[in-house]
Amino acid sequence: MSNSNMYLEMARAVADDSDRVAIETEDGASLTYGELDREVARTANALLEAGLQPGDRVAAQIHKSVGSLFVYLACLRVGMVYLPLNTAYQTSELDYFLRDAEPGLILVEPEKLDAINAVSSASIGATVMTLAGGTDSDFAKRAAQASAQFDTRLCGASDLAVIIYTSGTTGRSKGAMVTHGNLVSNSQALKQVWQFTRDDVLLHTLPIFHVHGLFVATHCALTSGARILWNNRFNAQSVVRQLENATVFMGVPTYYTRLLGESGLSRESCRQMRLFISGSAPLLAETHSQFEQRTGHRILERYGMSEAGMITSNPYEGERRAGTVGFPLPGVEVRVVDEVDQSLPVGDKGAIQIKGENVFSGYWRMPERTKQEFTADGWFRTGDIGVFDSDGYLSIVGRAKDLIITGGYNVYPKEIELALDELPQVIESAVIGLPHADFGEAVTGVVVLRPGAETDEASIIGTLKSRLAGYKVPKRVYFVDALPRNAMGKVQKNLLREHFG
Repeated sequence: MSNSNMYLEMARAVADDSDRVAIETEDGASLTYGELDREVARTANALLEAGLQPGDRVAAQIHKSVGSLFVYLACLRVGMVYLPLNTAYQTSELDYFLRDAEPGLILVEPEKLDAINAVSSASIGATVMTLAGGTDSDFAKRAAQASAQFDTRLCGASDLAVIIYTSGTTGRSKGAMVTHGNLVSNSQALKQVWQFTRDDVLLHTLPIFHVHGLFVATHCALTSGARILWNNRFNAQSVVRQLENATVFMGVPTYYTRLLGESGLSRESCRQMRLFISGSAPLLAETHSQFEQRTGHRILERYGMSEAGMITSNPYEGERRAGTVGFPLPGVEVRVVDEVDQSLPVGDKGAIQIKGENVFSGYWRMPERTKQEFTADGWFRTGDIGVFDSDGYLSIVGRAKDLIITGGYNVYPKEIELALDELPQVIESAVIGLPHADFGEAVTGVVVLRPGAETDEASIIGTLKSRLAGYKVPKRVYFVDALPRNAMGKVQKNLLREHFG
């Protein structure tokens, strides 16, 4: 892949038919591929006019919109590095990401403009703008006035395209460096195994600040010349109404449990659909079977992560096994190993390691950490525990790093424990994930209070809501006299899960 610009991969798909509809929005507006190309060109020109160069970072903490998609595609096209940030992050959480990545431009919602300007002025001196408002700080207004002609920059496979921050189980968050080559190889593999064509219509309701919505959904559609029904947010009622006009839907398990709560979900409403895909968290076998009974469709589960895009998938044709994530994608190798990185026999549980053109190039400005996460022979340590069955299906059975996945979002207990331990009434805490019908897992705090401290569950949750993104805030907080520990002094979270689960 000598020239691997991900944007060119999309442009090639419709080079012969730029009048095809690329995107339809909820309000009935539509954009052809030719119009999309021109909007992305304007945005690319506006980035350069703002003083940025190829290789510079563009941070975006903006709500999902077609305009936010233009920014991402323009970064690819001009060879800049896109930095998507969860819209739920508080200003205090953003400070670390911005200091670490040192973006040249930060895009935020209008109400955050002053706060992020203050953060930027104090640390990195980046330009801060919005995508709305009509003021001098409105980047979309600048882009609308820019030229609609742009020559896409040729990129090498190793050129950086995106930095995605993954919360660390301990210490600092890590910026996974994703290259154009990673994106191109993964989109080609997914298009092949999921049989995407330009006849497809993707119902897109995922957020676009992580891999699932930004890479998997968007790339599959745009590199196939397919049409996207673009929804700025997920609404179960609206999704059921739109299924009759779509062929593919991608969601997290929470979406599927909510769809099952809609009386309109039926075989009839899904008659045009060819594929439902679930990822970002384990899908309960019960949800899998209920969905099949209601719709006649077996949900296809797959496995991926920020550092590698998609890794495995259940087959498009063939048995989709509930509770498994299927087989390695074309060009991806997966092995299950023991503590000395030796492959284990089929049926034995061990650490999942991966290799392939989809695997990221390392962690931003963390060479030592990058070195630790790769084996001597070049395999990436995912941190997940898995097992292959005799038919070659992979199952994820645990998480080595105690990760909680709630509603498709990753939550690392250490970050929440640090926030709890900072409260004056708290001596120490442990954070665990407990089964939850809607979110898959619910973040749950277990707290030891100081003698005589006066507080309650609602007060602690209320305080954390002002300090953490909403999905990280514990759904419940329990109080105990002491945390259970083993002989080494390590908190036995398995006992807490048993007791409170």
